[in-house]
Amino acid sequence: MPLRRFSRPRAVVVVTATVALLLAACSPGGGAPQEASGEPVSGGTLTYASGDAEPSCLDPHVGGNYPQALIATQYLESLVSLDESGEVIPWLATEWQESDDGLSWEFTLREDVEFTDGTPFDAEAVAANIAHVQDPATASSTGYLALAKIENVVAVDDHLVRLELTTPDSALLESLSQIWVAMESPRALERSQEENCAAPVGTGPFVVDEWERQDSVTLVRNDGYSSPPADVPADAGGAGLPYLESIVWRFIPDSASRYAALQSGEVQVIDNAQPDTIRSAETSDTIKELDAPRPGASNRIELNSGKAPFDDERVREAFIRSVNVDDGIEGLFFGTAERSYSPLSGVEPLGLGEPDLFAVDIDAAATLLDEAGWAERDADGYRVKDGERLTLDFPVSTNQSIPAEQSLFEQIQADAKTVGFEVTLHPLDLSSWYGALAENDYDLVSAPYTKVGPDVLRILYHSASIEPAPSGYFANLAQVDDPALDDLLTRASATSDPDDRKSLYEQAQRIILEGYYILPLYDQQNHFLYSTTVQGLRAMPTVSTPTFTEAWLTS
Repeated sequence: MPLRRFSRPRAVVVVTATVALLLAACSPGGGAPQEASGEPVSGGTLTYASGDAEPSCLDPHVGGNYPQALIATQYLESLVSLDESGEVIPWLATEWQESDDGLSWEFTLREDVEFTDGTPFDAEAVAANIAHVQDPATASSTGYLALAKIENVVAVDDHLVRLELTTPDSALLESLSQIWVAMESPRALERSQEENCAAPVGTGPFVVDEWERQDSVTLVRNDGYSSPPADVPADAGGAGLPYLESIVWRFIPDSASRYAALQSGEVQVIDNAQPDTIRSAETSDTIKELDAPRPGASNRIELNSGKAPFDDERVREAFIRSVNVDDGIEGLFFGTAERSYSPLSGVEPLGLGEPDLFAVDIDAAATLLDEAGWAERDADGYRVKDGERLTLDFPVSTNQSIPAEQSLFEQIQADAKTVGFEVTLHPLDLSSWYGALAENDYDLVSAPYTKVGPDVLRILYHSASIEPAPSGYFANLAQVDDPALDDLLTRASATSDPDDRKSLYEQAQRIILEGYYILPLYDQQNHFLYSTTVQGLRAMPTVSTPTFTEAWLTS
């Protein structure tokens, strides 16, 4: 059969209003399967309550945010996945082979899978999905950046597809495990974006049935689901999965209301559990916790080095030396979060932390500001230079930052004032927050980003990421522009040698940390609370989102 070649679109990238779709993008770290009791029971409706912002599109190709990942995990699947140790395992692809020069990969595809609209899953479907993610009109960010090195897709035959790259990509398999590049029906992708956003069509265990905006999404069981053998226990049997008849995915932004709904039995699972409720749940006989910290980057504050005052490294270091993050985390998170000193999540094996760089030293901070020309103070105690106050704008996404984190930011604000920084916190909804970033209207920002593996460092800190993706979002919010760092990240991305990769990423992290471009806080949190009536719940190691494929209700 002749080869069918699909080329990456080369249209001009345009900044669009869909920047508001982006939230953080995802690697290993998913919670282990919860110990189940009794035999699985088929049927029933599980109600899930999310505290994240309701997605404006249920297709994770569009934009690429974490609320999309949470729900899309239930109806979409990726080419490969990860096991609990972080090793890549088959999923929709059964095996793969990298060429000697690293410029092409061939994937053998499963032959027993079709999309829920009856469209076959085959090599042309893979090509259509990669083209959809890379098409600027899709306005992707997370997926677009993950697949940036794929230049051509060749359907060798119906179930063998070759990906041809511009340069070797040691993170390709990690990237392909993510929900933001999951497989969707090519026939469905031919619909308008509005139609596809409302009801993406995948191969997963559930199907989008109805979306009542500002309230809930109803998912129903895919009775034709074909379980990946690598994931499903042999004694479970593909025909019996999923067990649940349906899932009602509700959006309840208020944390107290979510927890009350869980306590009353109105819902069975909640996300974004707050530290106090997690501790409260420990004494409950009817509520359990699933802790699934996200891979990729740590939760951190980015310092915008692309403009004054943080274009001066002395001012960046002075700010970091002036704030006591340790006490804030200890006092506000009740032991549910551990301080990070690394750009990478604690679940990333190649993460490097340097605690000494973040020790509080008020005297050193004051000296640094004096040396940087901010020696005078105004009547309110803030530093001034040339008549301008040392003011830092800090937009805060109320959809992404839990209340405990927002309180931490207020403590940081108070600490920084002691050495003369005026930190102005701006609580914003998600759309306004992305607008502030697009306008470069920030000095500090906390922007979680989830991507499997250490290649997230290239996405976040290579100077090329100062340019926006088609969605309008740019990932390098610290606006680091360092040729030496670019070189390290480029070489790390191109080598598959584990020792070389480790060394290069370690050097890159030292530049990021020692340049005081970021203030690490703690690992990205994924705390789920669930009723003991839920059995078989676990989190996907790829994105640390819950999966209900093997879950059932006892009553």
